[in-house]
Order: sequence, then C-alpha cells, then structure tokens
Amino acid sequence: MATRSLPGHSSVPSRTNQPVLLSIPHAGRDYPNWLSALAWSGRASLEPLEDPLVDRLAWRAIAAGHGAVIARCPRAAIDCNRAEDELDPSAVENVPAPAPGSRARAGLGLFPSRTQRHGGLWRRLLTDEEVKTRLDSVHRPYHEELAERLEALAADHGGAVLIDLHSMPPRPRGAPQAQIVIGDRHGTSAAAWLSDLAWGIARDAGFSALRNDPFAGGHIVARHGRPADNVHALQIEIDRSAYCLRDCRTPGPGFERVARFIETLADRSGDAMSPVAAMAAE
Repeated sequence: MATRSLPGHSSVPSRTNQPVLLSIPHAGRDYPNWLSALAWSGRASLEPLEDPLVDRLAWRAIAAGHGAVIARCPRAAIDCNRAEDELDPSAVENVPAPAPGSRARAGLGLFPSRTQRHGGLWRRLLTDEEVKTRLDSVHRPYHEELAERLEALAADHGGAVLIDLHSMPPRPRGAPQAQIVIGDRHGTSAAAWLSDLAWGIARDAGFSALRNDPFAGGHIVARHGRPADNVHALQIEIDRSAYCLRDCRTPGPGFERVARFIETLADRSGDAMSPVAAMAAE
C-alpha cells in the first residue's frame, strides 16, 4: 500500500520573555482527499471531531508573543491528545479489546473510530504500517516539539507553563456545565496555585468555571506536566457556545471575549512563573 502523507503541525516561536507555551492539538482541518474517501460519510463525518476555531481563538495570545504548537492534521487521522497504546479494534487491525470505560472503547482513542451522530467512521481498519506512519509523521513530532520547547523554557526561566487548549460541545438546554473547565489531572500535571490562578482569571472574565469536572486532562498534560520540576500543564476546555454561533463553526459575539481570556491566562501565568512569584505562591 502506498504511503499517504498527512499534514503535521505548525510552530509559532516565542517572542516574549515569559515561559508559556500554547498547545492546540484538535483544531486541524487540512483533510487530504484520500482521508475523506476512507470515511463512510466523507469529510462531513470527520469534522465533528475538531475543536472548531480554537487555533483562531489563540490569536491574541500569539500576537502578544506567546509561542504555540498547532496541529494541522485532523484529529480524525490521529489524536495527539491520546497515548500511543490507546488503540481501538474498531479502527486498527490486530489489537485487543480496550478496557471497559476507556476512551478507546468509546471510539475516541488514538485513532477515532466513531461519533455519536455518524456511528462508525471508516470503511476499513488501519494496518500496522499505517499506524506507524501516522505516529512517526504526526503524533511523535508534535510531542517531541512540546518537550523540547518546554525544556528550553524551563532552562531559561527556571520553570514553564503549557496551556493545552480545547473546546467542548454545549450541553443540552437546562443541563449544568461550566463555560471553562480547567484540568490539572487532580493536581498531578500542575501545581494548585496555577489552577487557582486560571480559575480566578476565568471568573474575573465573567465565565462560570470548574476544575477537573468533567474533563481532568488528557495525554498531553499527563505527559508534559511535571510540577515537581516546576513545569506545569493545564488543559483548558471552552464551551463552544461561548464563542461560536449555533452551527459551532462560525465565530459568535463572544469570540473576542474568549480570545482575551486566553491572552490574559497566558500573560498572568507567565508573570506568576517568575522565581519570586512562584516561591510566594507555593
């Protein structure tokens, strides 16, 4: 089978003296024709897996000089927020059944296999060769760049903050849900003072906010957050209705408000990581 290329990621260099890096793993929307053709219902069935427009939401933080790693590959092809062993036999050949309750069992593993609206996505299973190609060309380079840049920031500043940006679908009307969910994997990917800071920034901006409920953080913050080494990683989930119109594809009236929140979060997290501020917060 001929190797089929996928887009990887783009990098935005840091232009500020703050140890903050943005990660945007689910906004990729560069769909090769061959990938859409592999899906039973074409590209339309793959787009719901995206975090729509989150890369554009980060524009203010990036304009302020904060660096970023942004996936261009669609999440449908491979999910950079999943571990390499989160495999689903509905998507990949020759793998065992995932554990009950796992994300892979729900169809949202390393290679997503279904959505609630469209059901099963793919016309056939991925081969071992295709799995390796996607890992080598997309997933591993994404994580290697995150690791290298966080190491460089920590070496220069004595610590670093990774802000991993995501969006979440609106809940049905009447169902409670915070507009911002701050995930630190229950204190294992970031220090409590940083999660407290993020929660306060969200509330000061007028958003309802929760910590670790219903999203505590995925593979990216689990892999790269090392609060014992003063390298902290937060997953930020943003309700799409806070920045999109009802189609969840078009910027809405709240778009700039959310963009300002992300910029403020990056700026103040960077300020707090100065040696004096970090010691005082602890």
